[in-house]
Amino acid sequence: MKPLLIVQIIISLFLIAVISIQSKDNSLGSAFGGGSFHTKQSGEKFLFLLTIVLAVIFILVSLINIIY
Repeated sequence: MKPLLIVQIIISLFLIAVISIQSKDNSLGSAFGGGSFHTKQSGEKFLFLLTIVLAVIFILVSLINIIY
């Protein structure tokens, strides 16, 4: 296997785990922004930012994997 493919798989597993940890309310209305508005606590904010960072890294690794 290519090393970039292994890195991509590992990042995707971390991304799935972080997204799974974040989901509190499974209702359909909250999925489209209908939930209550509140400020993010420090742990929620960290997971939110970690999700963004992992998603960007995943996209970059995917693009690099396509090019090479």
